[in-house]
Amino acid sequence: MSDEKPTRRDILRPLHLLGIALGCGIFAAVVTLVSTGAFTARVNNAIASGTYDGLTPIALGLVVGGGAFIVTLLFLAMLILVVDPADVAKAVDRPVLFDPETSDEPDSDKPDRTSSSS
Repeated sequence: MSDEKPTRRDILRPLHLLGIALGCGIFAAVVTLVSTGAFTARVNNAIASGTYDGLTPIALGLVVGGGAFIVTLLFLAMLILVVDPADVAKAVDRPVLFDPETSDEPDSDKPDRTSSSS
């Protein structure tokens, strides 16, 4: 192992993942609350009088927000596992989707540019 200390950026990386996942969870919870009518007087009166059937919009929003938080966190963690740390530091100076250029390819595979078609 190397004796290099991790940089502040390396230490805060998990906080970035948690922040993004938290943002997605809050967004999903707010969308759920708005779409179920949690801020309307009719729904709030039905909840207060006990005539509201099913899961309340606030509880549903918490469930959906928590699910979105967990799914986003797992998805981002899986994406981080795909990245090779050695590739992050390398500069890319050619198109990424092209085949890698190797110098040991035989010239017979390349098209002949000296002959002209007649």
